[in-house]
Parts: sequence; C-alpha cells; structure tokens
Amino acid sequence: MTLSRTLTAAMLASCLTMPALADGHRPEGLAALGPPPIPADNPMTDAKIELGKMLFFDPILSGNYGMPCSACHLPEAGWAVQAPISFGYPGTTHWRNSQTIINSAYYNNLFLAGSSKSLEAQARSAARGGVAGNGEDDMMEARLAFVPEYRERFADVFGDDWPNVRHAYMAIAAFERTLVQTDTPFDNYMNGDDAALTDQQKRGLDVFTGKGNCVACHNGPLLSDQQYYNLGVPPYSGWEEDELAQITFRFELYAKGSNEELYRNTKDDPGLYFRSKDAQHKGKFRTPSLRYTKYTFPYMHNGMIETLRDVVVFYNEGGGTNEFAKTKSPLIKPLGLSDGEIDDLVAFLESLSGDEILIEEPELPVMEPLPTAAQN
Repeated sequence: MTLSRTLTAAMLASCLTMPALADGHRPEGLAALGPPPIPADNPMTDAKIELGKMLFFDPILSGNYGMPCSACHLPEAGWAVQAPISFGYPGTTHWRNSQTIINSAYYNNLFLAGSSKSLEAQARSAARGGVAGNGEDDMMEARLAFVPEYRERFADVFGDDWPNVRHAYMAIAAFERTLVQTDTPFDNYMNGDDAALTDQQKRGLDVFTGKGNCVACHNGPLLSDQQYYNLGVPPYSGWEEDELAQITFRFELYAKGSNEELYRNTKDDPGLYFRSKDAQHKGKFRTPSLRYTKYTFPYMHNGMIETLRDVVVFYNEGGGTNEFAKTKSPLIKPLGLSDGEIDDLVAFLESLSGDEILIEEPELPVMEPLPTAAQN
C-alpha cells in the first residue's frame, strides 16, 4: 500500500470513529428560550422595573441596612457569588450556593429546594431570611417611607399613600424578569443558524442528547426538568472546619423543623426533605438550568465542584457519595465518556451562555425627615 493510500485509510478510519455532527439537526426535548412568563397580578411597566432595579441594589430592604439583593447576586459574578457558599448576614454565614438571577423568571419554584413559588415570594423570603437579609417587613416599610423619591415612585407605580413593602417585592420581581438571555449560540442554533455552534459544540450536543444522556434531566427551553434529585454531591467542606458555618447549619436544621435525631446526627444538607418531611427526599435538589453557567462557578447546591469540566467528570464517574445514599438517583451512573467527548460536552455547555450581562447600578435616593402636618 502506498503512503498516500495509507494516509487516506487512516483519515477515513478517524472520521468513522468521530461522533456525527449535528448540522441541520434540532434535537427533540430541547428548544430555544422565549420570553419569560409574566404573572397577571404583576404586569410589567417601565416605571415598575426601574423601581425594582433601585430596590434590588438598595440595602434598605435588610435588617442592618447593609444587605441588598445584589450582595448575594453580584452582576460581575454571574449575578451570583463565585464562592462555594453565599455571603450571609453580618455575624453569620450562608449555607448554600448562591444561584444566578439570570433566567430565574422561568422557574416554577425558586430556591434550590423549591421553597418559593414566585419571584415575588422569593424576594420576600430572601429579605427576611435569618442568614440572608434578616429584615422585618414593618421596619423595612417604615424606612421606605422616609425616602421622598420612594414615596413618589410607589404612589406612581402602585397608588400607595405610603410605600407598601409587598409592592417592593413585586417591583424587584418585575426587574428580575428583565434579566433573561435568549440569544446564546445555542438559541441561535435552535432558531435555525447552523453556524452558531462550532463543530466541537455540535459534537458536544450529540453527547449531551446521546451517550451522556444529560437531556434526561436538563431538557426543555430552560434545560431543566425542574424536578429533584440526589446526585451524591459530597457535603460542604466548611462544615468540618468553619465554626460559624457549623452554627448556621444547626440553625437551619432547627429552624426548618428537624426532629432531634436529624438535628444531632445529620452532617449534610437534607434538601427537599425540609419541605416535604419525606425521607425519600433527603439530599434532593432541583435540577438547575444550564444557562449562563459560564459565569456562575462553582457549581452544585454547595459549590463543591469548581469548573464545568469538573462537573462533567463528576457525572462521568457516576456522581459521588453523601450520607443520603438511599435516595441517590438511579440515573446517575458511569457514562464511559472519553477525554475528547468530555471536552466536546464542555464546549457545548459553554454555548448555553452568551455575553456577560452587566448593567450600570442605579443612583440610590436618600432618607429625609418626614414632612410635618401644616399648622392652621
């Protein structure tokens, strides 16, 4: 056989072993992201969105006037926190990873265990949470009343004589519904642009929907089935060495209604169990969207996995081990992906993020004395 024939044969064999590209193919179970749903009882207006933007960055909605929404959802950190565990109220620490606000408008339930059913409820829960905002509604409402600009804006948007704190949460939710990304390379590809994905990303899409079976849970436009699974993610390492984190963990166990045995013996986050009190739900968390994940490292509910490649390797090895072994999902098993397939899959995951979303923070109004009644 001549050298040219040998090279031709080798090239043909190489091509035959490569995954087929996805040119022109739009896999079932996935879709481009459309506009976010808007609840009928909280319609969007420009004035409401602008008010919500101000309140998102204003520490006035917290216990110590120092913990705005943006404290744990930093625009330059993927609208999250690029650390395993989110920042906590001063004197505490948080106990779970901070989720990005980007595309949160599409979730049916908010928080990692689905404890809030709307962005409005999530805003209130975060502002009042003991290791988050730690505020009280009446106190925060009184503060808002001392800000002339807020009095004017709440009157204009909601018709309030004095700012109503529940309307503050509605305004924040309206602003958050503008923080969506529907023009990623993946979306452009799904909308018909074959050139929007690279060849490597198309191979990764084939792995995602085929051998990797990622689509079993990461499906639909949001790339999340919004169901709950235990993947065997190891417990947060800080609970072994950080005294404040240990105190916070015990506080959460107690506050969420743990029985004495669970309180004394559990060394890991029970997840969905806190809501259901069903032992079959221990260690389960909602499937996160894979969108915007390029900017939201580290990953998992406790930030115990550092990079997207680490996440893929974790799944490829069949997940991990935690104390809730009985509830680990049977979907989590070794995948047998090669290094090349892992690289391709990571490249595809990166196509689910577009340009980083950064905004100019608003100028915040200041408090002034309340107006006095006119004297006759």
